[in-house]
Amino acid sequence: MWILVWPVGSRVDAVGAAHLVLAQGVAELDPTRAMFDGMLAGWGAQQRSRMLNEVTVVGRDRLVRRFAEFTNEYPWSWRAQDVEAFTTSLRSGGRAHSTIRGYHHILGLFGDFVCDARYGWVAECEERFGQAPALICHEWNTAAHVSEFEGRPGRRALTREELQRFFDFADDQVDRVAGNGRKGTLAAFRDATMFKVVYAWGLRRREAVMLDIADLHRNAKAPQFGSCGALHVRYGKASRGSPPKRRTVLSVHDWAVEALRQYVGEVRDGFDPGRHPALWMTERRGRVSARHVNARFASYREGAGLPVELDLHCLRHSYVTHLIEAGFPERFVTDQVGHAYAATTAIYTGVSDDYKNRVLARALGGAFGVAS
Repeated sequence: MWILVWPVGSRVDAVGAAHLVLAQGVAELDPTRAMFDGMLAGWGAQQRSRMLNEVTVVGRDRLVRRFAEFTNEYPWSWRAQDVEAFTTSLRSGGRAHSTIRGYHHILGLFGDFVCDARYGWVAECEERFGQAPALICHEWNTAAHVSEFEGRPGRRALTREELQRFFDFADDQVDRVAGNGRKGTLAAFRDATMFKVVYAWGLRRREAVMLDIADLHRNAKAPQFGSCGALHVRYGKASRGSPPKRRTVLSVHDWAVEALRQYVGEVRDGFDPGRHPALWMTERRGRVSARHVNARFASYREGAGLPVELDLHCLRHSYVTHLIEAGFPERFVTDQVGHAYAATTAIYTGVSDDYKNRVLARALGGAFGVAS
């Protein structure tokens, strides 16, 4: 087994190294702040060199600064107890277990970076402040990943009755706005259709928002769906350091295809999109934002009288559950939603008691000759 040992005092021109980030021979007005900003700049550069998404880099930077503000100290003065106090604050604020675990992971990654001798931050802090950063995230003060599903218990698939009630409310908004002669009929129709598409193709929020007209395709095996036989998803959830994953989702719900075709053929042009490629347009000829989608879903959920625990992602859970209940093969469903493993799809599935009873009856019939 080979172990790399970095000689004391040696410098390595690694991306994010202290001597490459900090201004040399300059007297800083606030040296502590300059050191902290330099650490984060170096860490950001190191992450970008690993091809991490900019959203990830910026989000991690924000969390570390938030932790520094919470402790009122800089990294070379942080202690393990600070992580415990931060965790207590997060729990009292109602943060989910998975969120807290993610925060611990980020703080641990930052600690690994600044404590790595190759980057020189330990030596710089010792020389300038007489203190050095230390690892503060350990197995005894951070959340463990002990369960495959860490989401809130309230998040689940909608029942078919709840789903119908939600879509009915969304459609009613189109008639209500049109009947009152108010501006916004096109937007109401667009949003109602968008929610149907999110469910009927099992999309994540960003996947739906980033759809373009060019992403609608024919499926030779389902010519009855015309140009909406399949959706090409180009902004799927990316793996770490990788570009967004792509997949093709085949259409299975004829009613949703009809709604989408009506929107594309009769409604979208009302936004005067010009050459803009987005499927979901705004009155200002731009792409609908994820924030708008969240807000509109929450408004419709409240109007339909559905539990507040349900969010947009629950439509994706519903898609998986309902396909499984309808008898679609698990492998097909896994490919449709873009999961690498069937076990991940299983986490999304919350089949009804009626479905489980039917499966049980078939199993008993096959094993013991019991009539189903």
